[in-house]
Amino acid sequence: MPAASTSFIGGFKRPSVLPGFGLTLGFAVSYLSLIVLLPLAALVLRPAEHGLAGYLGALTDPRVLAALRLSFGAALIAAAINAVFGLIVAWILVRYDFPLKRLVDALVDLPFALPTAVAGIALATIYSPNGWVGSLFAPLGVKIAFTPLGILVALTFIGLPFVVRSLQPVLQDMDREVEEAAVSLGAGRWLTFRLVILPAILPALLTGFALAFARAVGEYGSVIFIAGNMPMVSEIAPLLIVIKLEQFDYAGAAAIGVVMLAVSFVILLFINLVQRWSRRHEEN
Repeated sequence: MPAASTSFIGGFKRPSVLPGFGLTLGFAVSYLSLIVLLPLAALVLRPAEHGLAGYLGALTDPRVLAALRLSFGAALIAAAINAVFGLIVAWILVRYDFPLKRLVDALVDLPFALPTAVAGIALATIYSPNGWVGSLFAPLGVKIAFTPLGILVALTFIGLPFVVRSLQPVLQDMDREVEEAAVSLGAGRWLTFRLVILPAILPALLTGFALAFARAVGEYGSVIFIAGNMPMVSEIAPLLIVIKLEQFDYAGAAAIGVVMLAVSFVILLFINLVQRWSRRHEEN
């Protein structure tokens, strides 16, 4: 029987079923460079063809700025909404037994399986002024479909599963005796949630938030059908990239892509730092 290979971690020699550290590290770096770094480098270098002036000109266009504000603003709001209601859904699915529970659990994954174009058509039909839901709000003067509010609805729809599926395993593994001990010591429901439950689930909640945000920023198919796509009003950045590609403005499309990449990276990095801090705080 072949002996397991070893790897050096933290200065100590530890057995490993995988090949040596140098080989696996080289493979990982080569794979990431080919799949991730090279395409991103091409994206960053493409706008440089027109110089810095052309690059800045593409980004200072009011239409581009409006699309970026809408995409990132709606993505953040949708992720925050999903963080709240995703926690509620995950809590109900884990802590309670009720009729058709398996059906509800399966419906959570529906946005994963449903093609984005089909989701967009369905949402536009339901939330249009003469749709099932939109007709209820129309007499109140609230228009959902073909407005930024419709974009928020679509992004919330496609992001909910990320939060629910991130929280469910953590809630299932939580020891309820800790909650019972807090209650026996006189803590109320809110205090028990804030001091016992929330610190335990916060890393998973932030992970779900980050995944929902990342998906929402780049979402295209389910949004264009319900957005209305009016410039300066309900036009998202991914749609503007497609429009520029159709106009053969590859540098302008790449410039928008670079900005989306940079802003997304900064936001996700901040979320990861907060997540790491919360884990260290919980361990201490």
